This record gives sequence, C-alpha cells and structure tokens, in this order.
Amino acid sequence: MKNIYGDIKSIKETKRKEYNSIRNSNSSLIHDKIKFNVKSALNILLDKYHIEGKFIGIYWPLKGEVDIRFIKEINNQKVALPFSSKPKGLSYHHWSNNQLATDSNSIPAPSREKAINPNHISILFVPAIAIDQEGYRLGYGGGYFDRLRQSDLWFSIPSFVVISNNCISKEPLPRDKWDVPFNGWISEKGLHQIEATK
Repeated sequence: MKNIYGDIKSIKETKRKEYNSIRNSNSSLIHDKIKFNVKSALNILLDKYHIEGKFIGIYWPLKGEVDIRFIKEINNQKVALPFSSKPKGLSYHHWSNNQLATDSNSIPAPSREKAINPNHISILFVPAIAIDQEGYRLGYGGGYFDRLRQSDLWFSIPSFVVISNNCISKEPLPRDKWDVPFNGWISEKGLHQIEATK
C-alpha cells in the first residue's frame, strides 16, 4: 500500500526493529518502575472506569514486555487474557486458576473458557513495541488489537499501552487506515491519558 509515507508495511518493519532494539536494552529497574506505576495507575483507572464484577484485560508478557500479571493478585481482580486465532482474530477469556494452552501465536491463554463479551470488560492493558503522542500503537504486525478495536464496543473500553518512555515516539508512527488509537500509556514516568478518537 503506497501513500505519502511510501510503503507503510516496510516503514513499520523498520520501526519495529528500531524500537525492539531500544526496548530490549531496558534494565529490570525500568521494568520495576513501570510495574510500580501500573499499580498506582490501576487505582486511578479503577475509580474512573471500573464497575464491580467486570474484568480487566491484561496480557501474557513476551520478551521485552513488562510483566503485569500481578494485577490478578490485587484484591482478587477478575482478569482476562487475550487468545489469538489467525482465522478468527482476538478474543478475551477469564483467567482464574484454569490451565492455559498456547494460541496461534504460541502465547499462553485460557482458551477453554468462553469468550468474554466486551460489555463485561472495563479496562484493557496492552503491550506495544512503540506508541506515538496521538496514541497510535506499533505492535508485532498481526493487527489483532486494531481489528478487535474496530468494533465500537471494544473501542469504547478505555485501553492503555504499558511501555517504557524510550519507546514513546515524538513523531507520528506509520499507520494504516485500520489502525486505531489508544487512550494513553503507562511508563516509568507514570500514567498519560489522551482522548482516543477514530
């Protein structure tokens, strides 16, 4: 797909390599600061958006990503993990003490649980390779989160990227017409909220 930015796909790939290298150089100290800020932000976001009994969507961490699985242990929060299926896209499933299986991207997920309706999720926390000032995220290229959030019901859920400050781009990241922005991010510098509009 060609436009004023040239070949979006190849530009995204270049940016992925650049920011992956930056992200993989982060120390455990930076990760610890981000985790601390996720805990602090959680209190703010729960007060603002959470309804008792609803789920918080988190993720299973891959290399370089901040591990936020501790949210499951805070006040016995009901959490959900994403399950990716190449033909069907992304769905969220309750993660309690159930056994996990790997999804189509070899990421552990509670696939045997029934998919959760977006009306039953109050907040989403999502990993990223990079994000820009307008909330556009650079992921791994599968398009799972963007396709999911094309739906108004999913887009209406406050969604935040968990990321290190050195992966927040001052310049707009390359984007395709299907990319949708997030409501902000949490980094070692704290919670940053923006109004995400399609």
